[in-house]
Amino acid sequence: MSRPILNPQVDAYFAQGCGRCSLFNTPQCRVHLWQEEMQTLRSYLLEAGLTEERKWGNPCYTLKGKNVVMLGALKEYCSLGFFKGSLLHDPKGLLVAAGENSQASRQLRYTSVKDILRDKKHIAAIIGEAIKAEQEGRKVVFKSANEFPMPDELKKKFEDDPAFEKAFHALTPGRQRGYLLHFAEPKQSATRVSRINKYEGHILRGEGLHDAYKKAK
Repeated sequence: MSRPILNPQVDAYFAQGCGRCSLFNTPQCRVHLWQEEMQTLRSYLLEAGLTEERKWGNPCYTLKGKNVVMLGALKEYCSLGFFKGSLLHDPKGLLVAAGENSQASRQLRYTSVKDILRDKKHIAAIIGEAIKAEQEGRKVVFKSANEFPMPDELKKKFEDDPAFEKAFHALTPGRQRGYLLHFAEPKQSATRVSRINKYEGHILRGEGLHDAYKKAK
């Protein structure tokens, strides 16, 4: 077997962080909390033959250009986020939904190398299943955008600005879903309003959340 190819951009991620918050390139960056754990998970992904890239600031592992799994760090744990996780066979019940409204993504979450090593066989099996799902072209059937709750703050924005409402509904269904989930997430109304205002320009230009992030970089 050929030696896995390490991506220098991912090496930079481990050294500096993802760059998506003010802790970037500081000792407090969450990436530094889980160095050994994530490097271990990284080795499993590379052993599986996936291509290592960096997308949205994080290590992303792909198969012929298709996203399969993302490596990430939070304060409470590090994770492997499977893009089509809801389709994967998981007899041990290790996968958890990334959020209460997650339709496709599922995560493996860890806080110690010991637990990762304990689950190595199962982790490898899930990675293999994710690769197989991509090779077979399996698709997640998403709910339509109008099946998601719309925050009152967004409804008010539509009433006040018909051009904004028109631009929002002109977005692809996937981009609409992404924004609806992002806007509805905060518990405080002021935070929901702040998010809507932050992305107003991107929506008017027909851009999704990921497009907005890439422009910010």
